[in-house]
Amino acid sequence: MRALLPRLVFAVALPALLVAFWWVASAGSTDVYWPPLRTILAAFPDVWTAQRLRGDVLPSVLRLAGGYALAAVLGVALGTVIGSYRRVRAVCEPVLEILRAVPPPVLVPVIMLFAGIGDTMKVTVIAVGCVWPVLLNTVEGVRAVDPVMAETARSYGITGVARLRNLVLPAASPQIFAGLRQALSIGIILMVISEMFAASNGIGFTVVQFQRGFAIPDMWTGILVLGLLGFLLSVVFQWVERRALGWYHGLRASARRSP
Repeated sequence: MRALLPRLVFAVALPALLVAFWWVASAGSTDVYWPPLRTILAAFPDVWTAQRLRGDVLPSVLRLAGGYALAAVLGVALGTVIGSYRRVRAVCEPVLEILRAVPPPVLVPVIMLFAGIGDTMKVTVIAVGCVWPVLLNTVEGVRAVDPVMAETARSYGITGVARLRNLVLPAASPQIFAGLRQALSIGIILMVISEMFAASNGIGFTVVQFQRGFAIPDMWTGILVLGLLGFLLSVVFQWVERRALGWYHGLRASARRSP
């Protein structure tokens, strides 16, 4: 409990300071596009009712979860294959460098042609954008497996699925989680962009509707919802990462404590 309190203070201190600065800086604002923070917060409970949370936030989260999960599975699977075989990596690397240089938002109109304007398009956009950090980090993690451990596993006849489960994936997991962390922020951005192009619900759609109707305080509440959603997902991700990589963080802590 004593260790948790300082971490909580550090986590909350900067956001609280920024909110206080925003409150003071916008207190006397008469600009219609930059309303005072107190006005935005006053509008928040009226805008984001339980009905709107079910109708807009929940669909956005489900689309993000679907695209993110698809990207995670494809990225880890393909990255493991590419990272494990030198010839496959030599063939795929130029293509991967070309494809990852294409900004995912540019692909939204193209994906709309093939997938329509429904949820399939939005999930596909999120998956296409999120897959690259997962795939590339998985490739590097698999390539960085300790050669001594790999040779030891080969000497003991540990091959195939057993080698993948007991050596390759555990050794590459810190790098894989680094890619998953990067993909999460990309996924939130693409979720909003895809909903701004063609949607009838979702956070991105709602923010655009407020902007088009000149409901500026309501629009700012949507931006706050996105920030809160990103923070919540980051906390959940850190919780999962801490438990999945407990052995890794334990080794690092032991290494820091050793003379």
